[in-house]
Amino acid sequence: MISTAGWQTLLYKEVLRFWKVSFQTVAAPVLTAVLYLMIFGHVLEDHVKVYDRIPYTAFLVPGLVMMSVLQNAFANSSSSLIQSKIMGSLVFVLLTPLSHWSWFIAYVGSSIARGLAVGLGVFVVTALFARPGFAAPLWILVFAVLGAGMMGALGLIAGLWAEKFDQMAAFQNFIVMPMTFLSGVFYSIHSLPAFWQAVSHLNPFFYMIDGFRYGFFGVSDVSPWLSLGIVGTAMVAVSAVAVHLLRIGYKIRG
Repeated sequence: MISTAGWQTLLYKEVLRFWKVSFQTVAAPVLTAVLYLMIFGHVLEDHVKVYDRIPYTAFLVPGLVMMSVLQNAFANSSSSLIQSKIMGSLVFVLLTPLSHWSWFIAYVGSSIARGLAVGLGVFVVTALFARPGFAAPLWILVFAVLGAGMMGALGLIAGLWAEKFDQMAAFQNFIVMPMTFLSGVFYSIHSLPAFWQAVSHLNPFFYMIDGFRYGFFGVSDVSPWLSLGIVGTAMVAVSAVAVHLLRIGYKIRG
């Protein structure tokens, strides 16, 4: 049974948590993405054309937006849980009669909110350098929400599993970051050798970014419907694991 007032209150708390320090949680990632764009765009703009017609800087914009969405959605739920566990404040949430579904909706919902806020900020600023267009806006929204939701759920799993900050850092540095950087943010996978193209197709992050980029240009490395199917399946699978761990109180209940 989901308490409407309960999950709404927890959701409000989680959104307020990152918004109160928005200079760190929103503005800083936007600056990082702009630096990537300025450096890579300046160096490669005159040397790389993607899909034979798209300027490299314009190609970079959707990739950087989606990368920011994914990384910050993950950081939101994972950091909230690990901080609450280490500081001991999680007990106050455990004392409430909230169901595991309420926890899931609140933590993942706030992660989507943060991911989309950062993504919008990145797009607004990077669009000053290159405007990628809006070939299929609905695809942009669908992949942004699904990607942020999946990473919010993955952040829940990481936050429940980790008992120390260094464990969380290891999860982010050795799993999330490599999969994000090797997903086609800075390149089209068609520019890779056949072996690495095959490896890229095993990375679910690739389908999030490729489908998201399709919404801007109307072209992509794979069909957006294939990307939607894979991302949707990944979202359901990761969410199911997160809900199960919350239901059994994994590492949060004695």
